[in-house]
Amino acid sequence: MYGLTLLMLFIAGQAAEATPPSNPTQELRALDQSLLDAIAPGDVKTWDAVLAPNAVYVDENGEIIHRADFLKQLQPLPKGSSGNIQIVNYETYPSGDTMSVIHRDDERELFHGQHLTATYLMTESWQRQNGHWKLLIVHSYSVLKEPKSIALTPAALDAYLGRYSAASDLMYTIRREGDHLVAIREGRPDLPLLAEAPDVFFVKGQLRNRKVFTRDGSGRVMGFADRREGNDLVWKRLP
Repeated sequence: MYGLTLLMLFIAGQAAEATPPSNPTQELRALDQSLLDAIAPGDVKTWDAVLAPNAVYVDENGEIIHRADFLKQLQPLPKGSSGNIQIVNYETYPSGDTMSVIHRDDERELFHGQHLTATYLMTESWQRQNGHWKLLIVHSYSVLKEPKSIALTPAALDAYLGRYSAASDLMYTIRREGDHLVAIREGRPDLPLLAEAPDVFFVKGQLRNRKVFTRDGSGRVMGFADRREGNDLVWKRLP
């Protein structure tokens, strides 16, 4: 009888350990926040406890980092830098013993007296193994932000006016409306062209693109590069 009781207690304990928590979203969110909190102090132990043996981290620069290498590069923030990352939105999508997670995080950093901010969009795969959640893969994406625009004088803006061509059937016109430029791509709506810096312009909402103007030796605008992720579509100014 005594042996049977021990056996039943053991089986019940095993079943309880294998039973998922009533709210896995809350549990995973707490785990993810603890991982974010561990970044600034370089807390390797916290990450080591939840990373699966074959875990992979893809950072915001597109680098694929395997578990051992990720743990090696997890170091405390250098002197003069402090900050924290907070989860602001968290979504989970269950599939069997695996959970797909998407969360948006806000970073606040004090870097040598200057305040910096960033927003990250994280996608993850978690799997429940022997009653515990293990992190299989992380993909970190740095959310682009609208740059600040600067004001240029009407005379400075007028230097960019004219028609540009990238091909015989690809034309671009720039005109001025008061204190800003308007870009006209044939067959598309007119769009305000905003200055990020002299000779560097952007279109609101098109955060991956910049228009970088080039000049000749006398300072005359000769064309521009429509730049996206380091790739240039070259436009030449027409006479």
